[in-house]
Amino acid sequence: MRFVYLLVCCLLLAACAGPGGPPQSGRAGPRIDPAQRAEVVMTALSLLETQYRYGGSRPAQGFDCSGLVQYVFSQATRTALPHNTGQIARLSRPVARSRLQPGDLVFFDTLGRPNSHMGIYLGEGRFINAPSTGGRVRVDSLENPYYRKHFQSVGTLFGG
Repeated sequence: MRFVYLLVCCLLLAACAGPGGPPQSGRAGPRIDPAQRAEVVMTALSLLETQYRYGGSRPAQGFDCSGLVQYVFSQATRTALPHNTGQIARLSRPVARSRLQPGDLVFFDTLGRPNSHMGIYLGEGRFINAPSTGGRVRVDSLENPYYRKHFQSVGTLFGG
């Protein structure tokens, strides 16, 4: 029974991403005004405790990880993003982890494939994400052993 439960959890977490690779700098993604970083963070924080829902992209229905990012950027910056971590990763420009700024995107390999989870960086080593079935939108630390082990990359949609 435990195996079935773990398998279901993994499949539901996979909803955050479709096939994809690491962020690619050759793609021309959106260039959002860096002055909107604070609005992205505030909008994301306003969604804390929203229910996780596979495929969800609205507060009333709940969010998966890419649905949360899609919604936040739509509301805070009027930027349309796909509901897919791999596609969002390809639209973002790579950033060194040491240069992370609030509003940047953090990507994780949680299922043995690139970009299977993502969140929005808040600052001070913390990010907001919609983690899994049965969970809620929450703030986690990049130093959490689970996320430290599965950390993949950082991307930004901000220009400048």
